[in-house]
Amino acid sequence: MSTHSHGAVLAELKRLSDEFFHAVSFKAGAKPSYSKLHELFIEPGLLIKNSGPAPEISTVQQFILPRQASVDAGELTRFHEAEIAETTEVFGNVAQRFSAYIKSGTLKGVSFEARGMISTQFILTPGGWRMSCMAWDDERPGLKLPKHYEPTEFGSAT
Repeated sequence: MSTHSHGAVLAELKRLSDEFFHAVSFKAGAKPSYSKLHELFIEPGLLIKNSGPAPEISTVQQFILPRQASVDAGELTRFHEAEIAETTEVFGNVAQRFSAYIKSGTLKGVSFEARGMISTQFILTPGGWRMSCMAWDDERPGLKLPKHYEPTEFGSAT
């Protein structure tokens, strides 16, 4: 299905990942581009928040709805998420990206910050590479980013 070079595939997977972080991030006074997520994921793509007592498993639309409602209600007024390191592997028409991330925002007037890891799976479709599933967990006491994903004084770990 693919005649693209390995470097071109890695660049496309980075672009998709960057687009995800851009779509969910927004400055105070601005709005997120949540609708862009539909273009990045296959139907039905899954987003899985696994930082609590039980996984929260959502389709793209189910992921967007409560976040958009929080923005529309003026509760979530700022959010930024960015990849700080990654490891990507490609095998034929499937790929896996393990990303360290940082996030910050303001929810109900309270600022927050966190770091964690995201596991994203990609598949090559007739329309190009798309995300099929994304699962993440945040750092907490006893759970820290692996050393090789820690940013260095020279920038990101990647």
